[in-house]
Amino acid sequence: MLRSLWLLLPATLIGAAVGFVTGVAIGWSRAAGYWVHPLLRVVGPVPAVAWIPIAFFVFPTSHSASTFLIALATFFPVAVLTYSGVAAVSSAYYDVARTMGASPWFLIRRVAVPAALPSVFVGLFMGLGASFSVLVVAEMLGVKAGLGWYMQWAQGWAAYANMYAALIVMALMCSTLIALLFHLRDRVLVWQRGLVRW
Repeated sequence: MLRSLWLLLPATLIGAAVGFVTGVAIGWSRAAGYWVHPLLRVVGPVPAVAWIPIAFFVFPTSHSASTFLIALATFFPVAVLTYSGVAAVSSAYYDVARTMGASPWFLIRRVAVPAALPSVFVGLFMGLGASFSVLVVAEMLGVKAGLGWYMQWAQGWAAYANMYAALIVMALMCSTLIALLFHLRDRVLVWQRGLVRW
């Protein structure tokens, strides 16, 4: 479980951070939207597991390839929902802030991002779920430790009780991480606390 977390958490954070920055850039900048959005529309819908042969060929180790795949699975929903959240911010908010002398950086940091945070958290929930599915596949294929690897090992030895136990541990781990993310969401989005429960 610790090895799975060691692989999952950094990769998910990398994917979420890159997706957040990409989504804000596309939603705010017309140039970024012109150049990056078409690429996102073409590459993003491809499932992360479809990139497994390329990832294991390009990256030097199975750990780095698995990190890339998990980050990619997290990146797409966070980028798309962050972009949609920033693009949906009412222009009246920007006009009021500009009237008071706000700079473009202030508009991004204090107007666009806070208004888009509900959409960002939806993307984070979707990205976390996608990263779990990719984690299991990546550990079964290349990584030599973790819950996915253990499930395959137990299946190979017909130790089905161990395999079911690994499934239960994985379900508990996923549920705990989602509950922690909900707790963070309730702390950040105080005005929406209790709107969606886990």
